[in-house]
Amino acid sequence: MEDLKSFSPSLRFFIELVAGNSPVTQSDIETGVILQYLFIVILTVIVYRLGFAKKLPLLKNIVIYLSLCVGCLVMLFFSYALPIAEGLGVAALLLIVYKLRLHQTKKQQTKSKITGG
Repeated sequence: MEDLKSFSPSLRFFIELVAGNSPVTQSDIETGVILQYLFIVILTVIVYRLGFAKKLPLLKNIVIYLSLCVGCLVMLFFSYALPIAEGLGVAALLLIVYKLRLHQTKKQQTKSKITGG
């Protein structure tokens, strides 16, 4: 089968996860690509929600998430050789840390306003 070294680390991980200890088949690669796509979609939704989402009506949300899924197909093609999923993971992690710090800061400001100091 194909040389897995040409794939990105995350795609290689999914392919090897599906294949287990047996030799990699074309079916394993296809399943790994589907898992990679789902992983990219999940990470993109997390990054969108933490960094960019605003309150919108339901129909607009549906359009945005459908567009996001189509855009993730483009990222999937790039993720064969580039660490797209890894970059999204780092972005999601940074946004999670930012949101936690922001929440803690607001909580402390509210507490200091209540106590008067």
